[in-house]
Amino acid sequence: MNRFTLTVSAAIARVTESAHGPYQSAVIRIGFSATWLMFLLRELPHRAELYGPDSPWSWILARQLIDTNGAFTALMWSDGRVWFELVYALAVLASALLLVGWRTRTMSVLFMVGVLSLQNRSVFMGDGGDNVLHLMSIYLVFTRCGRVWSLDSRRARRAEAARARGERVTDRVGPALWLVLGAVLITVTATGGFHSQWTVPALLWAAWAAQALWWLVGRRTGSAEPRILLDVIGNILHNSALVVIMAEACLIYATAGWYKIQGSRWQDGTAVYYPLHLDYFSPWPALGGLLSSSGTMVMLVTYGTVVVQVAFPFTLFNRRVKNVLLAVMMTEHAAIAVVLGLPFFSLAMIAADAVFLPTPFLHRLGAWTLRARELVFSRDGRAPVPQQRAPENSEATHVGSRT
Repeated sequence: MNRFTLTVSAAIARVTESAHGPYQSAVIRIGFSATWLMFLLRELPHRAELYGPDSPWSWILARQLIDTNGAFTALMWSDGRVWFELVYALAVLASALLLVGWRTRTMSVLFMVGVLSLQNRSVFMGDGGDNVLHLMSIYLVFTRCGRVWSLDSRRARRAEAARARGERVTDRVGPALWLVLGAVLITVTATGGFHSQWTVPALLWAAWAAQALWWLVGRRTGSAEPRILLDVIGNILHNSALVVIMAEACLIYATAGWYKIQGSRWQDGTAVYYPLHLDYFSPWPALGGLLSSSGTMVMLVTYGTVVVQVAFPFTLFNRRVKNVLLAVMMTEHAAIAVVLGLPFFSLAMIAADAVFLPTPFLHRLGAWTLRARELVFSRDGRAPVPQQRAPENSEATHVGSRT
């Protein structure tokens, strides 16, 4: 009984004491925001035909569908071109700011609003990666994804250093953002702008209220217990969201693999041959022809794809095998991006796979990036500014994750 109690206590402490996977959550944040940002920028000349007033899927048709399924989209608040351009611009801005980790708590919510607004406006636009991005934009709201590799973490380090010198640190941007977004939220709610189901509006209100509660606890209470309680809740939400992201990725691969097993073309080893000869999936016909010219290569890739997708969820308990299959899957997605012309689908899947990347590799990746930046700045004639990462359990880490 004592051993069981100690095991349960250790498990509870592991979930509540800290937010796990800070580097993995940062890579997920960077990956998905970069994928969506590049997609929005690439489709900038065609934005009105895809999601705007010139779309074949008209605003009236979209409204009829949304009244039926209850999906959330801010583009249903008005059918004007000015409103569409504003929403599109805000989606681009939120993606860029989330990418660099500026006010990640707020930007993750706005990023979700931008993704849902555009995708739910025209539900027939996408190549599969949009479904992954759709789900992950919601999960990101619950993560503390700005603890490392972000402007928030840099601001937290500077604030901690200023406090150590006895200086007073005042944040005016955070409260200003809260007031502006709160006014918008109140206006939309009062005017009946939410035609969707209650889940997304409730999430927006909860995020807005949580920001206010965190600010009040941090500045108006003299006791440390309320702040510790909020940290525990934030850690539980973050760790739970990471588990959901992992489960979602495993479910995607397991479902895809088992469905492939049932297909006759996958069973006889020829399934990969046919997409390589479709005009829609042939940006480089010569490359596709070269790959499909070898029957042995086609057979190996076909069977290998099925084996890797089916086996991956079962390899999570073996770190070495998992890392090997993870590298294989990422390489496969990179090949799909080039050979089949599906870059954003591949980027979305690679970003989802990043949750399984080992922490030592991410440490080395960060060191390589820092070394490359120092090399670039040294060639430019400017001395690099050395940065040190704050300890994960320090106050600077928690401050950086709140915004």
